[in-house]
Amino acid sequence: MSEQPRRLLFVCLGNIVRSPLAENMFRHRARLAGLDGKYQVDSAGTSAWHTGESPDPRMRRVALAHGLAYNGRARQVRGEDFKRFDLILAMDESNYQDLLRMARTPQERAKVRLLRDFEPEGEGAGLAVPDPYYGGPEGFEATYRIVERAVQGLLQALEGGRV
Repeated sequence: MSEQPRRLLFVCLGNIVRSPLAENMFRHRARLAGLDGKYQVDSAGTSAWHTGESPDPRMRRVALAHGLAYNGRARQVRGEDFKRFDLILAMDESNYQDLLRMARTPQERAKVRLLRDFEPEGEGAGLAVPDPYYGGPEGFEATYRIVERAVQGLLQALEGGRV
C-alpha cells in the first residue's frame, strides 16, 4: 500500500505573485529530487481580488529566466483547505494572521507556518517573502531568490522528518 502524499498549500494575498511561484518552485524541486507523487501542492490567496487570473507575467518572466515555467489560475483560500492540506505556508505575517483567523480548531491553526521559517540556518525565520508587485524588476528577482531558498529548506525539512 502506498503512502498518501503530503499536501501543501502556499498562500499570499492575491495568489498571482509569491504563492504560485512557491507552489511551482516546490513542485519543480520535488521532481528534480525524484519525489514525484510524494507531494501534492497548490496555492491560494487570502483575498479574492485576482480570482481566475493568471500568475503575474513579471514574476513568470523572472522564473523563466531561471528555467522555471509555470501557469495556473488564482483562487481564494477556502475553509475546506484546512482539512484538505497538511501544511499551509503563508508568505507574510498578514497572510499568517488571516489564516489563523480562518482556522476553526487548534489542529487547523497548527498547520499554518511562515514559508521563510524554512530557510537554511534560520536566516529568514519570522520574515516575510517580500511582495514585489508595486516595484521594479529587481524586486521580482529578489523575491525569486528568497522563495528558492525557502522552498529548498522546506523540502529538506520535510524529507528529514522535521515537519
